[in-house]
Amino acid sequence: MIPAAAGAVSGDARTITFALFAGLVCVTLGITLWARRHTDGATDFYAGGRGFSGRQNGLALAGDYMSAASFLGIAGLISLSGYDGFLYSIGSLVGWLPVLLLAGLMRNVGRFTLTDVPAYRVRRQSPVRIAGAVSTVTVSVFYLVAQMVGAGALIGLLLGIRPGTTFLGMSAGTARASAIAVVGALMILYVVFGGMKGTTWVQIVKTMLLMTAGVAMTGLVLGRFGFDVSDLLGSAARESGRGDAFLEPGLRFGREVAGRPAETLAGKLDFVSLALALALGTAGLPHVVNRIFTVPDARTARRSVNWAIGLIGGFFLMTLALGFGAAALVGRDEIIAQDPSGNAAVPQLARELGEHLAGRAGGDVLLAFVAAVACATILAAVAGLMMAASTSLAHDYFGHVLMFGRPRERQEVAVARVAAVLIGAVAIALAVFVQNLNVAFLVGLAFAIAASANLPAIVFSLFWRRFNGVGAVAGIYGGLVTSITLVVFSPVVSGKVDPLTGESLSLLPLGVDFAWFPLENPALVSIPAGFLCAVAGTFLSRERADPERFAELSARALTGVGAHR
Repeated sequence: MIPAAAGAVSGDARTITFALFAGLVCVTLGITLWARRHTDGATDFYAGGRGFSGRQNGLALAGDYMSAASFLGIAGLISLSGYDGFLYSIGSLVGWLPVLLLAGLMRNVGRFTLTDVPAYRVRRQSPVRIAGAVSTVTVSVFYLVAQMVGAGALIGLLLGIRPGTTFLGMSAGTARASAIAVVGALMILYVVFGGMKGTTWVQIVKTMLLMTAGVAMTGLVLGRFGFDVSDLLGSAARESGRGDAFLEPGLRFGREVAGRPAETLAGKLDFVSLALALALGTAGLPHVVNRIFTVPDARTARRSVNWAIGLIGGFFLMTLALGFGAAALVGRDEIIAQDPSGNAAVPQLARELGEHLAGRAGGDVLLAFVAAVACATILAAVAGLMMAASTSLAHDYFGHVLMFGRPRERQEVAVARVAAVLIGAVAIALAVFVQNLNVAFLVGLAFAIAASANLPAIVFSLFWRRFNGVGAVAGIYGGLVTSITLVVFSPVVSGKVDPLTGESLSLLPLGVDFAWFPLENPALVSIPAGFLCAVAGTFLSRERADPERFAELSARALTGVGAHR
C-alpha cells in the first residue's frame, strides 16, 4: 500500500526530503531520550504514567491509526477508483464506534494490555494470558511487516533507488533492505528507551505534521477549483477516463463480471468481508486498546476516543479531496505510469501543486515535505505496534505466567525492552525476506484477526455472566486459526491471475494454486467463527463462571471503583 515506483523525485527534492526526514528523526530521538529520563517503573513504561489528557491521547490514538497506508494508499485508491476508494475510508472510520462504546469499560477493568480484560474474571489466568499474548504478537507482527516493507519501498522511491541502479555502492535490493533495517532500528530505540511516554509524544508530533500536510494540500487543491467541490468532482471524472462511473460504486468493489455469477457474488461478499474487518477490528487492535490505559480514568478515555474520531474523520475527508485532486490535476495515465496501484498519487499531486504555486522549487519543497511526513508516519506507526507486542510478552506472559502474577516491576520492564529488540529483529528479517512481494493484504488480515480473536473475548468478558476462561481461550485461538487458515487458502496467496497480463496477483508465483476459499479477506467467516468458538468453549467446558467476580467486574467497569489510577 506504499508507492514502490521510482523516478518521481528529483535530486533537489531528494536532498530536501533527506534533510527534513533527518531533522524529524533527530526531534523524535530527542523526545525519546527525554522520556527515558522520566520513565520509572511499569506504569510509566507501559501506560505513560496514566498522565495524558484526552486531547493528547486522542492525538496519539489518531497517530497510531493513521499510517502511511492511510495517507498514501487510500488517497491513491480514490484517485483510481473514485467512489469505491472512499468506501475504504468510511469502513475505517466506522470502526471507531465500537471503540467509543467499549473504551471506558476497558479502561476501568484493564491495567496495561488488552488481555487484562478477559483475564480479570477467570480463575486460571495463565491459558488466557498465553492466548492473548499469541494473538497480540501475531496481529502486531503482521501489521509491522506490512508497514516496514512499505517503508523500504517508500524510501526507495524518495531516494531514487530502482532495479539496476546502485545507491552508496549498494545494489537496489541491498539499499531497500538497509532502509528497512534503519526503520526497524529506530523503532526499537523508540520503544526500548522511550516506552509509552516517548511513543505517545512521537505519535502526537506525527499526527500534527500529518494533519498540517493534509490541510495544506487540501486547501491548495480546493483553491485550484475556486473551492467549488462540484467542479473538482467533475474534473476528476473527466480526467479519470471513466466518466460518471468514476463517481458511482462498482469500479473496484463488487464489480459485475459478465457471464460469471459466482465470481460476481464472491466480489460482493469480499467487500462485505473487508468492511466487517475494518468496522469491528479496530476495537481489538492491541496497539489501540493499550493506549486507552494511558489516561487517568474512563471519562478521559472516552474523551480521547472522541478526539481521535474527529481527527481521523477530518483526515479521511481530506483524503477524498487529495484523491479526486490527483485524478483531476495529475491524471490517471500519469498516476498509473508512476505506480499502477496509485500509491504515488499524493507525492505526484504535491509536486503539481507546488509547481503551480512557486515553480519547480515550490514543487520540490512541497514534495519533500509530504515525503518526509510519510516517512515519519511509518516510524510512528511501527513504534506503536512494537510497544503493544513487547508489553504483552512482558506483562501477560512473563509477569503473569512465568512469574505467577508477582513479578518485580524492574524485571518486567527489562523483559519488555528485551522483547522489543527480539520482535524488532524478527520483523526486520521478515520484512527484508518479503520486500519484493505484495504484502498489502497483511493489513486487512490484522484487522480480521483482531475482530475474530480479540473482540469476542472482550465483549463476552464484559457482558456475558456465564462466560469463562475456556470460552476465552477457545474464542481467541478459534478466531486466530480460522483467519490465518482461510487466508492461506485464499487467492491472496495463490491462484489469482491478471486476466489482461497473465501475471500472478497472488503472493506465490504462477503455476502454484491451492486456493479453495474464494474471498481475499476472511472476516465474513472468521468473525462468526471466533464468537461461536467462544460460546462453544463456554458451554462445553466444566469450568464454572464466578458470579461474584462478574458482579465485581461489572461494578468496576461501570463506576471505575477499584480501577488502576
